[in-house]
Amino acid sequence: MKLYIKNMVCPRCIMAVRAELEKLGLYFSSIELGEIVLTKNLTIDQKEQLNLNLNLIGFQLLEDAKLVTVQKIKNLILDLVQNQSNDLKVNLSVYLVSNLRQDYNTLSSLFSEIEDKTIEHFFIQQKIEKVKELLTYNELNLNEIADQMNYSSVAYLSNQFKKVTGITPSEFKLSKNVKRLQINEV
Repeated sequence: MKLYIKNMVCPRCIMAVRAELEKLGLYFSSIELGEIVLTKNLTIDQKEQLNLNLNLIGFQLLEDAKLVTVQKIKNLILDLVQNQSNDLKVNLSVYLVSNLRQDYNTLSSLFSEIEDKTIEHFFIQQKIEKVKELLTYNELNLNEIADQMNYSSVAYLSNQFKKVTGITPSEFKLSKNVKRLQINEV
């Protein structure tokens, strides 16, 4: 039995979901971002209890096919931005189509309908949050960050950063009041 989980976006999320499954005595064959495969079907009571436990730690079982697809899109984008910066050079639409095996126009329309923003806007927001993270660590200069995040120039990165956040990357570094957003808040 395959279940889809909303807000499951990082390796720690996988650990948290695994712990809940083990606590409930539910056996699984795999856990990935946004998806678990159980070795047997759940009873209605088990499913309700799992959903309740997941809700308490910020997750939600998804049953609507549209919501599942949107969550898959988000998970692919999050994984791309957070873990595969070398692959940021790939065309986003090609990346999504090859992973989801659905027409990009269909994916784009569905995402916009459910999220009230475009896939591209979500992607840009995620990239900017990653830039904030890299700026906070203070290990890379802006040129290196622009290169790692596949921006054509520091100027383009700075313009996009200001458009999304209202401040420049330099102002972000100097500001103590500006905070990063949690991944699921973007």
